[in-house]
Amino acid sequence: QVQLVESGGGLVQAGGSLRLSCAASGRTFSSYAMGWFRQAPGKEREFVATISWRGGTTVYADSVKGRFTISRDNAKNAVYLQMNSLKPEDTAVYYCAARTSGIVARRAMEYDYWGQGTQVTVSS
Repeated sequence: QVQLVESGGGLVQAGGSLRLSCAASGRTFSSYAMGWFRQAPGKEREFVATISWRGGTTVYADSVKGRFTISRDNAKNAVYLQMNSLKPEDTAVYYCAARTSGIVARRAMEYDYWGQGTQVTVSS
């Protein structure tokens, strides 16, 4: 069993930055691929970014490419999402997810564990 706890969300003006963190429990964290997803009010949960178990492979949604960076620190059982040049359309609840396969994936259904989410609000 893996527990995921997100932090770092908040209110920021357009053009600003935030860094989300996801702390994971469990000794097998380093073998999991990790992902970030988001869900805005009235919309479906959507893929944001994913990173392979050793961090060698990262994949981003087109909407965040060049602005967001996913990274991980296996020694700390943590994964991060650095968000720069934020836009109002980035407003959503952001979720951290773990996939027991170490291979990256874009679909939410391919992830086995989820955090509770952290709210990110970008004002115009």
